Amino acid sequence: MLRLSRLTDYGVVVLVQLASGGAVQTAPGIARATGIPEPTVAKVLKILASATLVLSQRGARGGYRLARPLAETTIADVIAAIDGPVSVTSCVEGSQESCEARGVCPVHGRWERVNDAINQALNGITVQDLAQTPVWTAPANITAAAAE
Repeated sequence: MLRLSRLTDYGVVVLVQLASGGAVQTAPGIARATGIPEPTVAKVLKILASATLVLSQRGARGGYRLARPLAETTIADVIAAIDGPVSVTSCVEGSQESCEARGVCPVHGRWERVNDAINQALNGITVQDLAQTPVWTAPANITAAAAE
C-alpha cells in the first residue's frame, strides 16, 4: 500500500493553518490551532523551512510564514520535503532503496510509467486545492436512513 507519513499529513495541515491564521505564526500558536503536539509542529516547521516552503523570522515578533501562496505549493512539494521523492518500488529512478533483483527482474524499469502517473497527479494538486475542497457529508436521505 502506498501511504504517506503522518508528518506529511501534518505538513499540509500546518501550511493551511499558516495561510489562514495570518502572516507570522509561532509553533505554539499553530499547535493550539491545529491540535498537533507542539514538538511535532516545531519539527514539521523546521523541515518545511529547510525545503523553503515556509520562512522563519527571528525576534520578538518572530515565527513562521508561507514562502509562497498555497496555490503555488503542490502536494508533491510537501511529500518531497518531508518523505523524499515518491517512488513506488525500489527499482524506480530516484528511489532511496536499491533493487536487489535488478539484473534478473522481468519488470525492471517498467514501474516508471506508474511512478510518473502518481507524480503527475500529485503535482497537479495544490495545498490550496485541499484547503478549499469541502468536507464530504452524507446526503440527508442517507443520514435519515441510518438514524432509523
